[in-house]
Amino acid sequence: MKHYDAIILGGGAAGLMCAAQAGKRGLRVAVLEKEEKPGKKILISGGGRCNFTNVDAGPANYLSDNPHFAKSALARYTPQEFIELVNSYGIAWHEKTLGQLFCDGSAKQIVQMLLDECGDSVDVLCDAFVSAVVHEDGAFAVAASGQQFTAPKLVIATGGPSIPKMGATGFAYDLARQFGLKVVEPRPALVPLTLGGEDVLFRELSGVSAPVRAHAGTQKRPGNFGISFDEAALFTHKGLSGPAILQISSYWRPGEEVGITFLPQSDADWLLDLKRDRPRAGIKTALREHLPDRLADALAERLGIESELGNVSDKALKSAAEKLADWRFSPNGTEGFAKAEVTIGGISTSELSSKTMEAKRVPGLYAIGEAVDVTGWLGGYNFQWAWASGVAAGESL
Repeated sequence: MKHYDAIILGGGAAGLMCAAQAGKRGLRVAVLEKEEKPGKKILISGGGRCNFTNVDAGPANYLSDNPHFAKSALARYTPQEFIELVNSYGIAWHEKTLGQLFCDGSAKQIVQMLLDECGDSVDVLCDAFVSAVVHEDGAFAVAASGQQFTAPKLVIATGGPSIPKMGATGFAYDLARQFGLKVVEPRPALVPLTLGGEDVLFRELSGVSAPVRAHAGTQKRPGNFGISFDEAALFTHKGLSGPAILQISSYWRPGEEVGITFLPQSDADWLLDLKRDRPRAGIKTALREHLPDRLADALAERLGIESELGNVSDKALKSAAEKLADWRFSPNGTEGFAKAEVTIGGISTSELSSKTMEAKRVPGLYAIGEAVDVTGWLGGYNFQWAWASGVAAGESL
């Protein structure tokens, strides 16, 4: 039987950050990681360079049943603080786009930094498969790979079921339910969408990418789509992917449409202006000037305008421009947790203190990171939540 001040289940981003924070306070901490090495998701993130935070990360960049829950932790541990930590280790980094920060070298540097931060008072134990967790007399007893661990504090940091090939499971939810905590139904997020029906014709464009504006749900009023993302969309042999689609997938619900604005920088009358300036141009030629040829040809064919623009009525051109500004797709699903970068849903924030991440009804039990119903946008936001929630719990243990 090994006794600790705290046991952290999961050696990923949130778990290691929490352990480091607690270790600095002199606590004896055990991190139990079931994989053969810690931080496996960190290592594959950002193409192996780890998109470790986003300089613009704030509460508005997160989804949760309680949109206010993340405010406290995010305010108390900011992207700048993590950047300062990275800088203190001499890790070179760069901003790629939209506030996304990546290592110049390897994600291994971030994992090693976290392990170094843990220090001597933290034991990171890998290949530790948890088979049982019991709470008795104010202490948690954990059975893992033939060993017994006890501590007055237990942190659930095992993430969600996204990317199961990396060992991800729904273990956090099972454990939460064991202790009577509510779980918001998990679903895949930051995930490619699949197309069927008439939309299946767009699969022939597999491999074609273009900058678009993506929006989900019903258009509120012309030009106002509520939440939208201006990034690239990629057509695949199954449907739609690319950053814009991954972002909007977090907001999409089965049965809803996804709207794509092709040529998001063009004004509403661009085809009328082109008709006046170049009446002999065709719609296919016009689209090819802004979009990949295969995509331009496919859109032109579906718009059904074959004449030179000078021979097309203003009404028809205005209708075509409106269609291009809000092209509707009806996804029949997603590619599921196997392809999802993160999970929406998880342990309900109503069960947790937003300041400490401790369960209100189970003293000594904490939940952090992706295990909790807080999900960030694509681009380093989920790592920032891992760091912030890890620090919040680590300071409270």
